[in-house]
Amino acid sequence: MCSKNVFVLLFAVFVLNYADGQRDKKFFRKDYKYLEATQSFYKIHTLHRTWKDAKQMCALEGASLFYPEDDNEAQTVLAFWNTTQPFRWVFIGISDLIAKGVFETIDGIPVSDVYNNWGPGEPNDANGNEDCVILRRDGTLNDDRCFAKYPFICKKSLVSLEWNQECNMPNLDYTFNEKLGRCYKFHLKPLNWTEAYAVCSTEQAYLAVINTQAEADYLVAMTESAPKNQVTGDFMAGAVLLGFHDRSDEGWQTVRGTSLADSGYANWGYGQPDGATRGVDERCGSMFYNGHLNDIRCDRKCFFICEHEVDTLTTDFDNRFGDKRR
Repeated sequence: MCSKNVFVLLFAVFVLNYADGQRDKKFFRKDYKYLEATQSFYKIHTLHRTWKDAKQMCALEGASLFYPEDDNEAQTVLAFWNTTQPFRWVFIGISDLIAKGVFETIDGIPVSDVYNNWGPGEPNDANGNEDCVILRRDGTLNDDRCFAKYPFICKKSLVSLEWNQECNMPNLDYTFNEKLGRCYKFHLKPLNWTEAYAVCSTEQAYLAVINTQAEADYLVAMTESAPKNQVTGDFMAGAVLLGFHDRSDEGWQTVRGTSLADSGYANWGYGQPDGATRGVDERCGSMFYNGHLNDIRCDRKCFFICEHEVDTLTTDFDNRFGDKRR
């Protein structure tokens, strides 16, 4: 019993040291820039989105929609922004969506307690529909329409950085399978194939591709154990979206750029694929709950599984798991 407790203690120390070591490397994601003055990581998104979509995108990346916590952070980020992008303004994580006229951060902090440098005459709630806040490149704040589409900045503080040591990524929701050497996440929010593809990519993963029967069995077991019965709404039950498609008119391809026939697993369900024979545009890939493959309309919402290869992220720390992941 004593030796077992010692092992558990040593393992816990190893994990904590590993996470701290990752912070020492000051690495979060390859697409985020670390700024020493604020000890945080930032990403300027150049694709314009609504305030709500910007907030969601940051969350998918494991970060949050940026807002300046003080003048120092505002000036640091403005300097980074002004030397890299030409945008006149960006959405930030401040709004009065909960109570009109009460501007708070996405963390529920009054704007008066953080950065409160409003432009002249702002906020003015023009036309009664300016409930979200933008930061101008001159450092002033302005209320604007939440449904407008603007660039935005995501932030991850160094102190909040946690690391999934088994999967070598910041997303803690992925589970490592030692036999397969990969990590997986079952998504319980049904999306269509294109949306699911985008979510996996945002999480530094990809829609799962089955390469072996063992991998198929694992995804079946993952699907069986997921609390699917707790999910309601309009979605297709009985199938899980996977990473293959026939959208390029080159036959069935995986999202990894190989033909499905060469992927190592092409175990179609009975009579599948049947979209073409039935005159239905079923060009996206899914898996029945029993592991057999199925073609599906790309606009159908389903559960989906993302897959992450452990060694795909560029970091400077040693691979502490040796060859067992390869």
